[in-house]
Amino acid sequence: MAAVVLSLGVSVSACQDTSNATESAPIEVSPVKEAPKKPKVDHAKLAKEIAKKYIITDGHIDVPYRLEEEFANVAEHTDHGDFDFPRAIAGGLDAPFMSIYIPAKLEKTGGSKELADKLITMVEDIIKAAPEKFALAYSSTDVEANFKKGLISLPMGMENGSPIEGDLANLKHFYDRGIRYITLTHSKANHISDSSYDEERPAGGLTDFGKQLVVEMNKMGVMVDVSHISDDAFFDVMKLAKAPVIASHSSARHFTPGFERNMSDEMIKALARNGGVIQINFGSSFISQDAIEYGKIRKVAIKNFIAKNKLDEKSDEVEAFKVQYKAENPYPYSTLSDVLDHFDHVVKLVGVDYVGIGSDYDGVGDSLPTDLKDVASYPNLIEGLLKRGYSERDIAKILSGNVMRVWKTVETYAARY
Repeated sequence: MAAVVLSLGVSVSACQDTSNATESAPIEVSPVKEAPKKPKVDHAKLAKEIAKKYIITDGHIDVPYRLEEEFANVAEHTDHGDFDFPRAIAGGLDAPFMSIYIPAKLEKTGGSKELADKLITMVEDIIKAAPEKFALAYSSTDVEANFKKGLISLPMGMENGSPIEGDLANLKHFYDRGIRYITLTHSKANHISDSSYDEERPAGGLTDFGKQLVVEMNKMGVMVDVSHISDDAFFDVMKLAKAPVIASHSSARHFTPGFERNMSDEMIKALARNGGVIQINFGSSFISQDAIEYGKIRKVAIKNFIAKNKLDEKSDEVEAFKVQYKAENPYPYSTLSDVLDHFDHVVKLVGVDYVGIGSDYDGVGDSLPTDLKDVASYPNLIEGLLKRGYSERDIAKILSGNVMRVWKTVETYAARY
């Protein structure tokens, strides 16, 4: 656009001497420039770049027990389940904590330690069969080194402390085998702690042995996992812990009032003061009250069907009824947005330094939210965080930075002993 020239004339009267008068200089006025438009951010593309750029940890993936029930080669694509190598690569997953899950019933029947050792060996065998894809991770630095090599780390956490069997020598045994966190209990009270799912609370929190175990876990360098334990047990842990703790797969109770398995605001604040991390569980029943209510109603319907027809609960007829019920009453899957609300809630409550990922893939069955159906889905989560205004730096903390900080702090504390 050409400059605009304005000529300012000078008016004089007839009797004035204009011999020395000068014409006024033309004034050039530049056109108003429009501010350059910011390029539109391709959130999906950026999310994939971030997923590859930073380590992604997931605090809880139930691959070992899934394979115990039905073996599959997770080094290749599998038709079932939520985890395998190709999907992990697609999602940018670098350090999924393999859950060494021990059913609560073994506390009474025995066999906890044997099953734990068997599942740990299974993880080792996965790595031996595909060393170009997977690697063990006994430390936070192992995860970082494996990441640089392009290998997926398989650190391990024990879900249910039942295999400790009241003997601290077993804590050392499992540490030596690679266990780096222990979820103190599961769905029933055990010799360590009361459970959030169990109406019976024989210890009123941690048992005397449980209190001793927490202290020794800190000294050994095993992270204390407060998912599954009762509220009273949680606050017992907070009094005892000398190093940060984790909730490896729990969400915010704010959205599921009365569901003790999730963490209350008071507990999240206490966890943050401890320097710990809550790792958000993706299961719909952890995310939304609608899914919880659906589960309650479905449970009653199944119970009534069994009673009315005098059937065994494991019969084919009951299984067929479950399928029919779901077809006629669709499950209210949570959405990616619902999951993001949990991250937002924790961040608004205590800050971005105390939240991470604990999907519970392969552990919550067919209850995963839309857009978060398996381990290929982490870029969807990242994209959602970007759209909600999270910076790349903060997203890196959520993906692994916070958990790695806790792990390193636990290692540093244990190095004193």
